[in-house]
Amino acid sequence: MNPLLPLLPSDEEREIRDAVRAICAKFDDGYARRKHAAGEPPTELWQELSAAGYIGIRVPEEWGGGGAGVTELAMVVEEVAAATGTLPVMLVVSAAIAGPLLSAHGSAEQKERWLRGIAAGTTKMAFALTEPDAGSNSHELRTELRRDGDGYRLSGQKVFISGVEDADAVLVVARMRSQDGSLGKPTLVVVDVDAPGFTRQPIAMQYIGPEQQWQLFFDDMDVGADRLIGGENGGLRALFDGLNPERIIGAAMACGLARRAIDRAAAYARERAVWGVPIGAHQGIAHPLAAAKISLDLAKLMTQKAAALQDAGAAEAGDAANIAKYAAAEAALQAIDQAIQTHGGNGLTLEYGVSDLWFLARLARVAPVSREMILNHVAHHTLGLPRSY
Repeated sequence: MNPLLPLLPSDEEREIRDAVRAICAKFDDGYARRKHAAGEPPTELWQELSAAGYIGIRVPEEWGGGGAGVTELAMVVEEVAAATGTLPVMLVVSAAIAGPLLSAHGSAEQKERWLRGIAAGTTKMAFALTEPDAGSNSHELRTELRRDGDGYRLSGQKVFISGVEDADAVLVVARMRSQDGSLGKPTLVVVDVDAPGFTRQPIAMQYIGPEQQWQLFFDDMDVGADRLIGGENGGLRALFDGLNPERIIGAAMACGLARRAIDRAAAYARERAVWGVPIGAHQGIAHPLAAAKISLDLAKLMTQKAAALQDAGAAEAGDAANIAKYAAAEAALQAIDQAIQTHGGNGLTLEYGVSDLWFLARLARVAPVSREMILNHVAHHTLGLPRSY
């Protein structure tokens, strides 16, 4: 399949974006901050998106989803971020990672158990990969599965796992412990959040975001064989099937935040008059905003390209997903910083709602993969330079 990247939006794209904007218009500017202050996820927004079918847009139709691709889910995510300044993290981990992994690698019984609920938005599944001693280096994962009769035992810990307080289950990346004591390839296992042996501890974070961050502990948990996705040896391929879409959806979120920041800054610069003219008439204001808009459009184009390549199953999708995520995070930070500067002191007030955008955008430079690791990837895999790590 040769992927196409249309230069003009189709009628379907316009319908998706218009419908998502209409849903988000039901929530005022203070919604995200109020939910964060209350320590609650954006449940009402999630429910509205679920009822309209946008949570499960990427799940196959036979399991209750929309049968669309990463391209369409990225549209939804960008519009939600642009309209609300926040994003239910389950749109990334449950809708973009767990659901597609189950649809591609799960058994019929596993799909019936979890995938229909994910498509409907009634089941939420967090995703647990990062560990205290294995952040970007997933080869050093120490969370392990070992055989125990007809089932398995799960031991280990994870850190910086999003949205567990609102999840029904967690898709955990572990490694099989072989009889000789060595750890093998990654294995995916689904763990219920109320299962014996599973505990969690919140991580205090200095940011305004939709969900909490958690440290997870698996204390010799009893895990049935029916909870392994792809079996003992199928986790590595499944894992990579999930990481590219995660980066693309993260890029779409960053593009949405950048759009919101630029739109607000441009509106303020048109209306705010100093020395008799709107401040947007001054090049010191106009040019940085124009540069931010250019960076955003370039990042958005790369995000759309990455989504098209991913949907087509192209080998180049991995490189494109990394580049899109890098470009979008940088564009978002550029846009938000300039929006704050354009507003002057008002840029740091709660009333104008610009500074709140910085936290999610700054997180996008770190997670789900850091900008430095993306640069390493491009240097090594694209430019053919020697590895530095």
